[in-house]
Amino acid sequence: MTEFDAETTGGLKWLVRAYASRRYAILFYSLLITIAAGPLFEALGVDAGLLEVLLAANLLAAVLPVGPGAVRRFLLCALLAVCSMRLGAAWLDNPMVTVISLAMWTVVALIAAAGAIRFAMRARTVDREHLYAALDAYLLFGIFQGVLYWALDRAWPASIVVTGQQTEVLLSLSASIYFSFVTLVTLGYGDILPHSDAARGLAIVEAVTGQFFLAVMIAHLVSLHVRGGNQSE
Repeated sequence: MTEFDAETTGGLKWLVRAYASRRYAILFYSLLITIAAGPLFEALGVDAGLLEVLLAANLLAAVLPVGPGAVRRFLLCALLAVCSMRLGAAWLDNPMVTVISLAMWTVVALIAAAGAIRFAMRARTVDREHLYAALDAYLLFGIFQGVLYWALDRAWPASIVVTGQQTEVLLSLSASIYFSFVTLVTLGYGDILPHSDAARGLAIVEAVTGQFFLAVMIAHLVSLHVRGGNQSE
């Protein structure tokens, strides 16, 4: 091995270690950028496909930290299959395959979010990486629940309606994610409403899950902080 090869190998190892130690922090800021990019792309008239590419990249970043290795390999294979299905649906212009692939995206995202929650709950002290993992799980759930609303509205039009619209309008991906977070944090602006029973059921599950998540995670982090303070005395 030449000196150049050794330096290259050492640099790659350093990058891998640096990413492994900050993977949830990197994912958090990537998710924030994706959330902000949705309305910007829509305002600029950019095709929703670019936002889907960002979502796929975030999903890949969310799956990589999940362990053990067998679970990670399964999720990576599932993600590859879903992305291939999504590309095929776009090429064939098949609405049902599109809905199925988007629903499968959500399933993979929820498994990745569960892995992030597991990592956060196993913390012995409150540190940044475990905090970022908890925040990542929250954002992943909100974003990909929005993807599920988007799929639902395409499978059964008018499942989610925009108030004030006189005609039936399909929600954009960005609007679906917006509606998801409004539901998750129980803001309830009322500008977008679930109309079908399926959409209302998903909205109820999301709102309740969001509140339970915050209550349990905050209680867990506070208990860790108090325990760490008692041990230091």
